[in-house]
Amino acid sequence: MAKAGWDIRWIQRLRRHEEEAMGEFLRQFSPLMRYIIAPILSDPREQEECLQDVAMRVWDRIAQYDETRGSFTAWLTALTRNTALNRAKSSGRIERMQEVSADETPEDIASAEAGPEEQVIRQERAHRIRQAVAGLNNGDQQLFYRKYYYMQSTAQIAAEMGMSERAVEGRLYRVKKKLRQELGGEWYG
Repeated sequence: MAKAGWDIRWIQRLRRHEEEAMGEFLRQFSPLMRYIIAPILSDPREQEECLQDVAMRVWDRIAQYDETRGSFTAWLTALTRNTALNRAKSSGRIERMQEVSADETPEDIASAEAGPEEQVIRQERAHRIRQAVAGLNNGDQQLFYRKYYYMQSTAQIAAEMGMSERAVEGRLYRVKKKLRQELGGEWYG
């Protein structure tokens, strides 16, 4: 990854809508975005369209990025994932995700009919899930995010983490069991 000083200068250039900065962004971050999009959208044409959508969203929303709230990569990761999920949902392939990711906010999960009370309940639930996942060891956190946030297949996780598929499934089972115990009925997994 690039040096922090370079990132800051590059983000400033992108905020001024310099086209060269967008080219640099695409060269540096396209592989990451493709990696996030691929497990969610299987059609290569849809993946490319989604990548273009994300690039346009970055161009349009770069002013919304706040360095004090997290890294640019984390912001881009969430934007890419949400764009891919929205595309999958709009095409009817994903009706409703059963798992609540550790990084979702009420805006991500609230339905149009949800009232203020429901939004508060969902916000509190998401906060408790984030806390519970933060309490996991680093390896279990990685497994959780790969499976339930990035929607990677067990085979992909196993190959990239140097584990057998059975070992991945076993650890995920134990992670979900631990989260269920800690969260009670709030865990969907």
